[in-house]
Amino acid sequence: QLQLVESGGGLVQPGGSLRLSCAASGFTLDYYAIGWFRQAPGNEREGVSCISSSDGNTYYADSVKGRFTISRDNAKNTVYLQMNSLKPEDTAVYYCKADRFAATVQAMCVEPGVNYGMEYWGKGTLVTVSS
Repeated sequence: QLQLVESGGGLVQPGGSLRLSCAASGFTLDYYAIGWFRQAPGNEREGVSCISSSDGNTYYADSVKGRFTISRDNAKNTVYLQMNSLKPEDTAVYYCKADRFAATVQAMCVEPGVNYGMEYWGKGTLVTVSS
């Protein structure tokens, strides 16, 4: 079965850190751009950070630049999102997406609803930032 599974979410105080993982099974992530997206209650899903399949090119939303870092470990078939200096407004369900044919990482992140022809979504992991 082809799937992505997110993990690492939880409750953290403002200023704290979490590392999210996105693990693939049933297929290899080597040829896929990977993105992290989030959706807070009442809001549309938004792109947080995306990373290309091969050259390491990355994109970050302005709201997370300097605080979040995306990385991938193809040997482990896993992508990570290191989140530091967390704020209450980072509270959301975080999803990862694997996209085989995204034109650019920016396009993938800025327009999460666009399907370029071969994509997989995880079911999400909840991040709550609260004191």
